[in-house]
Amino acid sequence: MFMKSKYLKYLTLFALALAASPAVAQEQPLSLHDAVSTAMAENPELKASKLDIDKAQQQFIVARSLFLPTVNATLAVNHYFQLPAFFGFNGTEPDGKISYGRFGGDDQGTAAVTAIQPLYNPLAFPSVQRSRLQERESSIVLSGKQTDVVSQVKETYLQLLVLNERFRLQQESINRNQRALKDSRSLLLQGKALRVDTLRAYTSVKNLEPELLRISYAIETGKLQLKALMGMDSTKQILLTDSLVVPSPGSLPSEKEVYEAAVGGNASYRVLALQTQVQEQQMKIASASRKPSVAAVGQYQVQTQTNSLDYGTAHYPTSSFVGLQVSVPLFSGFGNSARVKQASLAQSQATLRLNDAHEQLRANVHKAVADCNASIERIQTAVVVNETAKLSYDMIQFRYSRGVSSRLELTDAELALTQSQSNYLEAVYDYLSARIALFRIMGQVE
Repeated sequence: MFMKSKYLKYLTLFALALAASPAVAQEQPLSLHDAVSTAMAENPELKASKLDIDKAQQQFIVARSLFLPTVNATLAVNHYFQLPAFFGFNGTEPDGKISYGRFGGDDQGTAAVTAIQPLYNPLAFPSVQRSRLQERESSIVLSGKQTDVVSQVKETYLQLLVLNERFRLQQESINRNQRALKDSRSLLLQGKALRVDTLRAYTSVKNLEPELLRISYAIETGKLQLKALMGMDSTKQILLTDSLVVPSPGSLPSEKEVYEAAVGGNASYRVLALQTQVQEQQMKIASASRKPSVAAVGQYQVQTQTNSLDYGTAHYPTSSFVGLQVSVPLFSGFGNSARVKQASLAQSQATLRLNDAHEQLRANVHKAVADCNASIERIQTAVVVNETAKLSYDMIQFRYSRGVSSRLELTDAELALTQSQSNYLEAVYDYLSARIALFRIMGQVE
């Protein structure tokens, strides 16, 4: 048992040294403001969302092209081993067959430029409207992800501050127990304490060391998560420079105010509201496939024929025309009707999702406000309990050093002090985390 405790002690010291020693001079100081700024600029998810905006802008250009003319140039050069046949030039033969003849050059070429200008395209306007809505949707999604990333950075940074504070308190608890162990050994030599008190003090010290190791590992994991959110190289070392501060609670917004702010500011609900408009335009696009389209057509053409590839001495007559082209869909195998029905169903789905999200939002808002109020009360209680536990420990420690109190009383007092400090830290973290969640629901960053 002694060897196991000794091994655990060395393992703890090694982990602490590993967590604290990697080139302190290379540690990068990092405040919460710097962490948020870096994440806004380097977070991979935000970079991908910005590319979605660029994609939506290009889709708008694609949709706008439905209003613009298309111009095509074609060139064809053919060599005939046997010229095409033309029927009917010499009338009908005696046996009733229609005569034919072959004429022209063995080498023939055609070049043409064709322009088509849509005059009425039922797909054009709803496609442009849909692309504009999708561009707005991409911008809203980006703002929502920015709020989420900032909230995650703040919560992770806050969690690291709490872990650092817990590490300090755990070390203080170990120091108190080590002093108690030293006093217990001194009292044992004086004949004022029992050996079992010394063994109990030694056990208390050793029971606290694994928790110190667990906290150090949790700090390293939290730093890796923070660096991932900031898009930072995981091998770089960071040093948090801010301290854990509990802001004044002030007055929290009411549930009605939070709900109204969330409906108007939270990106998730704004996107759902926008989706109903996108589906409306999608239904118009589906309906447009059943409508006729009109376009103006113009062409300029150059033709030539020759033999033995002697294009240099050939004639190049030209021809040109303009006209109207009307396309009327008559039957598409019921595909157009099915697409219209699909778009209508998708619009109904979007409306149902929006209504359901608003109902769920009321419950989420109630929980967020309740968590904030509950955490404030817990902090107030934890402050009083922490002060009482500290005073009680100091009194019993003094009595124990005089041989008046038992080791069991001191152990209980130390345990109560450690638990009260832990409860206070937990209440502070829950309060700050609840505030972050409350503002996140409203689509804001505190």
